[in-house]
Amino acid sequence: MSRKIYIRSLLIAVVLITVSSFYYLPYYVSKPGMAKELEPIVNVDGGDDASGSFMLTTVRMGRANIYSYLIAKGSKYQELYPEAAIRNEDETDEEYNVRQLHMMDGSKNSSIKVAYEKAGKPVSFEYRGVYVLDVLEGMPAYGKLKPGDEIIKVDDLQFQSSKQFIDHVGKKQAGDKITLLYKRGPKNKTATLKLKHFNDDKTKVGIGISLDDDKRPITNPEVSMDTDQIGGPSAGLMFTLEIYNQLTEGDITKGYQIAGTGTMSEDGTVGPIGGIQQKIVAADNTGADVFFAPNEKGIAESNYREALIAAKDIKTNMKIVPIDTVDDALKYLDKITIKK
Repeated sequence: MSRKIYIRSLLIAVVLITVSSFYYLPYYVSKPGMAKELEPIVNVDGGDDASGSFMLTTVRMGRANIYSYLIAKGSKYQELYPEAAIRNEDETDEEYNVRQLHMMDGSKNSSIKVAYEKAGKPVSFEYRGVYVLDVLEGMPAYGKLKPGDEIIKVDDLQFQSSKQFIDHVGKKQAGDKITLLYKRGPKNKTATLKLKHFNDDKTKVGIGISLDDDKRPITNPEVSMDTDQIGGPSAGLMFTLEIYNQLTEGDITKGYQIAGTGTMSEDGTVGPIGGIQQKIVAADNTGADVFFAPNEKGIAESNYREALIAAKDIKTNMKIVPIDTVDDALKYLDKITIKK
């Protein structure tokens, strides 16, 4: 083969590889992310320092091209998900990110509420409205509202929670109209929509949106959380423990590197998350001593049991601890001895 033909073939191959890497398949790839210390992210005024640390754990998620798809197929701790399992139909990147960030906001608010109540500190919330998280195709709001819109008033009524909004709409009949005042970016807008029966439940009417409360915590002492680059609700448990540790005297980490995951409900219940085995790998790579895993009341395929499988497989020295409530975590931490 002449040098000219060789170079031409090489260039064609490079172009084909480059172009094909930008051709995305209808799948997402998730892989182990990182375990990130929370003390630099969470700040309670006057809060105590810790000798150890609480860490949230993450997975890395991205759209699959042909190469990442093939790598994931051959990797034990990379997973493939159909696009429909991750994103709603016709959801844009911006809308997906908005939904993830508002889920994080809800997680933070629950964590603050639980931590302050456990520490015996005052906490309340200023309600600002409700956020649109998703819009259902074929319903009246489709094409009118977008994820991220903030609904300020409905029929000139200002609500303090998404439940009040749902209760108001639920008292009406199909064909009735409601008028919304909502904020999109810096501008206020209005929309008048006719209520319609849901396709999957003819006993209910609505405009076809899912909602999240927009509320700001009011605390003493004040707390701030820098989570702009983190989405989703899975760090709720670890946020709660970090806030509580800063609010109370002493150091409940006792010098250990404590990773974990799990959603946080306002009653202190810890809920399951996705990617638990990948988070075990991420925590082990960071050198964590302990990992808190949602126990889901001991069901056969709980996050905790899946975590044990991964921990055994990678031969980690981390202690995997089953957690159903934040009290379970606090009791565990109260019993362990200070790390030497």
